[in-house]
Amino acid sequence: MTITETEIYKYSIPMVPFTIATGTMHYAQNIFIRVHTSEGITGVGECSAFPMIAAETQATCYEMAKDFAKLWKGKDPLSIDERLHELDLFTAGNYTAKSAFDLALYDISAKHAKQPLYQFLGGQQKSIESDLTIGIADPETMAETALSFKQRGVHMIKVKLGKDVATDIERIKKIRNAIGDTIILRIDANQGWSFEDAVTALTLMGQYDIQFCEQPMRKWNDHLLPELCKISPIPIMADESVFTHHDAARIIRNNACHYINIKFAKSGGIREAIRINEIAEQHHIQCMLGGMLESRIALTAKVHFAMAMENIKFYDLDTCLLGHQEDPVKGGVSYAGMELQLTDAYGIGADVNDQYLSKLAYIII
Repeated sequence: MTITETEIYKYSIPMVPFTIATGTMHYAQNIFIRVHTSEGITGVGECSAFPMIAAETQATCYEMAKDFAKLWKGKDPLSIDERLHELDLFTAGNYTAKSAFDLALYDISAKHAKQPLYQFLGGQQKSIESDLTIGIADPETMAETALSFKQRGVHMIKVKLGKDVATDIERIKKIRNAIGDTIILRIDANQGWSFEDAVTALTLMGQYDIQFCEQPMRKWNDHLLPELCKISPIPIMADESVFTHHDAARIIRNNACHYINIKFAKSGGIREAIRINEIAEQHHIQCMLGGMLESRIALTAKVHFAMAMENIKFYDLDTCLLGHQEDPVKGGVSYAGMELQLTDAYGIGADVNDQYLSKLAYIII
């Protein structure tokens, strides 16, 4: 089997503005690809650029995708490690762009094996329930949103923080008072606090029964994480501090986290996510599977991955619920409340509606 051509789309999805500590996204800056093969099997992939976190934009991913497609043309898509090694030799980093191509290879390989992706990865169907995230706004608005989530039957709420510490504390106080004690509450500072602010925030928020805090400080402050882990009454989850398995090994070695958040767009896709999870599991560090602003293409791939990895204990799989105003995906994962359900279609089991794609900028390599 050889790769014959690759379709590359600027897969923009309009959305309600979504704000985190480092900025606001006004639309999902995604790339969608279809990799065609000589045996008629087509693999799909998607990446979601989040420039304030991964330093890639839709435009940079689009240009890298053109080079990746040229590099792979005429080569065997079933040789996953070899193909992905070529991308790593071609460019350092650019993990977001690489993740779309990684997903397409796994999609092709699972389809070739006549298996759904979770089965190809060695997993089986299991129950997966996601949290639902609240973007940064004033404390009263966030509390009202949290209450509306509870009324919809949401069991886990993730709260974006990382601005002014006093206001962040007020946000959590009002949210917990609004929703009561039965809802699991998680917080994510997205690198927004200094060490001193993190100590203040986490110490004072400890009374509000927080399951964990993601990435309290900038990743260049990783050397301060071991001390923060000792001080904080709230467990610390490394997110932006862990892009690759090398990062995971360093953070774990330094006792700098309690948990790790794995994201395809940070790691480069499934292959590197497997490596991160393996290292974490070896050291009894449980992981969460998260994302950027992916549609149900990459979301479906993530659910397959989560079903195959027993060490993935937390699920932040609400990416296409964070304000997406259109859902152009056919097939794929579906929500029953916040529980994610898969079919047994081969591969990822999802694609994008051609009518939607016809409106987008694209190139075929």
